[in-house]
Amino acid sequence: MPERRGKVYRGIRARGKCEVLVQSGSRTYTLRHRVLHSPTGFEWGYGGSGPADLALAILADVTGSVAYAKAMYQLFKWDVIASLPYEGWVLTEQEVRTWVDQHPGTYVPAGAAG
Repeated sequence: MPERRGKVYRGIRARGKCEVLVQSGSRTYTLRHRVLHSPTGFEWGYGGSGPADLALAILADVTGSVAYAKAMYQLFKWDVIASLPYEGWVLTEQEVRTWVDQHPGTYVPAGAAG
């Protein structure tokens, strides 16, 4: 059975703003910005409102649970997003899932509920 690679998240600075591209197999899309704190979009490399929205979006995308993302995004922001390099970065789905596994919060993986 082939190894499942999962998604790859790439933070880039383009056209004067931050964007996150998600590669999932042969498909690439822009990560949806869920406006909670920052009306101007994503950011990273510090602990502000743009990084908070990025943390929320990545957790929701990886887990499929907005409830989990809303419960845990501030901790994920400080643990991961705040330390990402300003110039750009790459984060794998597996890296995010490892963090989620270490911080279960209220997350129940799909299919785990009886």
